[in-house]
Amino acid sequence: MKLATLFSKPRRDNAPSFVLHAFTRPDGSFDYERYRARQETGNKTKLGNCWVLPENIAFLADRLKERLPDIRFGLCHGTRRGLEQLWLREHLGCEVIGTEISETATQFPHTIQWDFHEVKPEWIGKADFIYSNSFDHSYDPALCINRWMSCLRPGGLCILEHSSAHEPGHTSELDPFGAALTLMPYLVLEWSKGRFCVTEILDAPKLREDVDYLKFLVIRNMGAGAQAPHIARPAGVI
Repeated sequence: MKLATLFSKPRRDNAPSFVLHAFTRPDGSFDYERYRARQETGNKTKLGNCWVLPENIAFLADRLKERLPDIRFGLCHGTRRGLEQLWLREHLGCEVIGTEISETATQFPHTIQWDFHEVKPEWIGKADFIYSNSFDHSYDPALCINRWMSCLRPGGLCILEHSSAHEPGHTSELDPFGAALTLMPYLVLEWSKGRFCVTEILDAPKLREDVDYLKFLVIRNMGAGAQAPHIARPAGVI
């Protein structure tokens, strides 16, 4: 039995450890248009908000410099206003670009309009690091993390911000994926088939007022090649 299936069953407190909202049409096919429309609407509604904290980005930049010599290029996914890449560029002195699915991406520097489930060919095997606090916005976390990891050079790091707001009880059409912190390393390992794994879980130095905890999952590319895996795209995705 797969972990996602096993842990979707309620625990003794009746709370599931894993939830993934389904975007399906009446015929059962994947409704990508509905997913994208919901993400774009949510982005515009929250455009004035900023989830990421500058102190935590400074902390991550220091950890990246300790673990990755000669950082040259990084990606930030689902960045809304693009502050993550701005701060990381300042701290690391390298090229960092962000992606945002909404057309509002063009309003912010170093940000492109892009669905983070997709990969630009020029990214494959080129990024030293990837950072995101928006993994809970994925409609298919297994496909998503494999696509992201294909962009890392061997030994590169993907850092996922995970807080109590990313737990199953907070899922919706806007935030379709939720998993318990204790389950995340096992899910990543199952999705990776040994190509990458969580090597560290770091405590954020500054806690947001609206969360109970805030961690950084550090996922290392084990260097098993840079080619994107052949994962079937859900029907309806262009």
